[in-house]
Amino acid sequence: MAAQERLRAILRQGLAKLDLTLSDAQQQTLLDYVALLDKWNKAYNLSAVRDPLQMISRHLLDSLTVAPCLAEIQADTQHSLSVLDVGTGAGLPGIPLAICYPDIKFILLDSNGKKTRFLFQVKTMLSLDNIQVENTRIERYQCPEQIDIVVSRAFASLSDFVLGCEHLCQPHTRLLAMKGLYPEQELADLPSHWRLQQASAVQVPDTEGERHIIELKQTGKN
Repeated sequence: MAAQERLRAILRQGLAKLDLTLSDAQQQTLLDYVALLDKWNKAYNLSAVRDPLQMISRHLLDSLTVAPCLAEIQADTQHSLSVLDVGTGAGLPGIPLAICYPDIKFILLDSNGKKTRFLFQVKTMLSLDNIQVENTRIERYQCPEQIDIVVSRAFASLSDFVLGCEHLCQPHTRLLAMKGLYPEQELADLPSHWRLQQASAVQVPDTEGERHIIELKQTGKN
């Protein structure tokens, strides 16, 4: 089996395990993203994952475990969502999610210039009109529009996540943190005005280890 067809088969199987239905065009765009990441990674060291086969599971499918959370929040919202991906790095989880949800706007934020240059290249090459790239630190970022969801795989602790992002949060804003083991102590250490909305254990296809998506909201606010 040709390398590209093997990647396509692994992606298709993984999407089925996640119960996600994407068009052939969307699947091809995901594979084109992996090809760009693999190419740029050799010179820019964007990811510790070097094997495109592993990029499918550890990057694409891992990112797409957030998709049901976005779909659930979108179903309860009257307008199209705006999602901020903090510390996006090589565009994770934002780019796979943007490919999956072309009607949702994604703001990809990272302070590393070489990574945001890669993101601009991806946006142009893959014609991803629903992403916006910002090269700055979260503490300095001021967004002129409302943010519905803030998502991140990057923060070391939940407290750092909420304290870094809360100047951008409105009463309805949800924070989605992608974690490994269930972060019991981190939840206990949250500032008192933040609380756990829900925690979802997820299984990333072809990947071992626990993964959890932690949804946070401000207390006393709907």
